[in-house]
Amino acid sequence: MKIVVISDIHGSVHYLNKALKAFEKEQGDILLILGDELYHGPRNPLPKDYDPKEVAKYLNKLKDKIIAVRGNCDSEVDQMMLEYPIMGDYSTIFWKKKRIFATHGHIYNKENLPPISNGDILIYGHTHIPLAEIKENVYILNPGSISLPKENNKNSYGVFENNSFEIKSLDGEVIKKINFQ
Repeated sequence: MKIVVISDIHGSVHYLNKALKAFEKEQGDILLILGDELYHGPRNPLPKDYDPKEVAKYLNKLKDKIIAVRGNCDSEVDQMMLEYPIMGDYSTIFWKKKRIFATHGHIYNKENLPPISNGDILIYGHTHIPLAEIKENVYILNPGSISLPKENNKNSYGVFENNSFEIKSLDGEVIKKINFQ
């Protein structure tokens, strides 16, 4: 199973389309969305081609392939637009004998680890900054943001494949990689 991970769409149809092309090119089985899907949030600028209704339309076409969690900008109104659940603060996925704890990052993150075991994976978005490291025997991952990257990073997504996680630019360039033991 190949999992493609995106985060922080913030209503940008332009960058969502690029991410969906990457999902297709990667031949992903699951699209894991780490929150902040439709709304740009009051602290963020409007992203390119901001159109939450169109974003919902594109995502709903893939509802059978999506696992999503709630971001700090997601609300019950957003859930009304989407045909798959987004209101959970986290989701647990089992992949290659590893537990992936997927969340947005505003509750659990690098500084506030969830109750998971040695060797498990915490993946979150929220910061818009790519990350792939090990802390306290836990793999800590962040694919960055597809629409509003921060700290001069590229628009990016992540891929769980084989025994690794790669963070790639929307053009397919590998930005970071970590191998799992």
